[in-house]
Amino acid sequence: MVLKALILVGGYGTRLRPLTFSKPKPLCEFVNKPLVLHQIEALVEVGVREIILAASYKPKSLEDELKHIEQRLQIKIHITVEKVPLGTAGPIKLNEKLLDTSDNDPFFMLNADVIASYQFDKLLKFHQKSGGEGTIYVTPVKDPSRFGVVVADQHGRVNRFVEKPKDTSFGCMINAGLYIFNKSIIKRIPDKPTSIEREIFPIMAKDGKLFDCALTGYWMDVGKPEDFLAGQNAYLNAIAAHNDERIQKQSNSITGTVVIHDTAQVAKSALIGPNVVIGPNVQIGNNVRIKNSVIFGGVVIMDGSYVNGSIIGWRSRLHRWSRLTDLCILGEDVEIKAEIALKNVTVCPHKSVKESIVDQPGKIIL
Repeated sequence: MVLKALILVGGYGTRLRPLTFSKPKPLCEFVNKPLVLHQIEALVEVGVREIILAASYKPKSLEDELKHIEQRLQIKIHITVEKVPLGTAGPIKLNEKLLDTSDNDPFFMLNADVIASYQFDKLLKFHQKSGGEGTIYVTPVKDPSRFGVVVADQHGRVNRFVEKPKDTSFGCMINAGLYIFNKSIIKRIPDKPTSIEREIFPIMAKDGKLFDCALTGYWMDVGKPEDFLAGQNAYLNAIAAHNDERIQKQSNSITGTVVIHDTAQVAKSALIGPNVVIGPNVQIGNNVRIKNSVIFGGVVIMDGSYVNGSIIGWRSRLHRWSRLTDLCILGEDVEIKAEIALKNVTVCPHKSVKESIVDQPGKIIL
């Protein structure tokens, strides 16, 4: 069996700005590894050897970054560019030749924003056994009102979709953005922008050809900053439960789930965690407190600073006694002057902040 996969890496990553001003979202590090690499490695584990990235933003950056990954994993990565946005089904039609309809093996399709305990082997086995044309991984959520609920019978055969229900009367299993399809699905997709969720899946369900399979373990769409941090928390808790060596041992400086890159320098008097990831070549000064945050590579956080529930972009500098809380997001190369406090503020790349902002939630410094 020769397995292929299509990853919808998408466009500008507007929901994760200002980070995506510097690099495409699939290359933004999630727990010190490009987000798309988490997916690629999981696909390789189940036997995928050819992966197509459907992109429309900074394809050259993707190509340059993934060349060495191709070599290391001994796979082939194709990057195809959409001239116009094609929706979630259009890329399948666009890549018909690469998917190779003469080959009867199924292919995986993924939304690049999804981090999960992927279990693609389980999805493959279920799909082969069901005899369907497509299988959707579904995952339970407490509040399905943000999503579309998948309704299926006891055998997993999907019979309807309910968009953003007001309660849980239709269940709480939502589309996880992870799929496996037979190549015959390509015939269903017109050569134009098409939504697989709204235009293709309902027809497949009506034909009795669509199934769902329950994903166990953690899942999160990390395309928004608050969800990025929530997904990081879920991921860290999952790897900690398996005694992953990346999780720092508890000490006077470490509390809860924390990952620190080997090249980072953290003062012994700092207190880090829970839910913190510190990237390469980061410098953390004396008496710094960080929790529920991600610190990307090359950042300098000077003595006495406090960071909570925030995302600090590459090579940014926080001077002494600065304070960032309530989902502050700093782009690349941002400077926060000494004793400045920010609360729920977004700062675009290469800016210097010299005044505190604590009473303007959602403020964006351009």
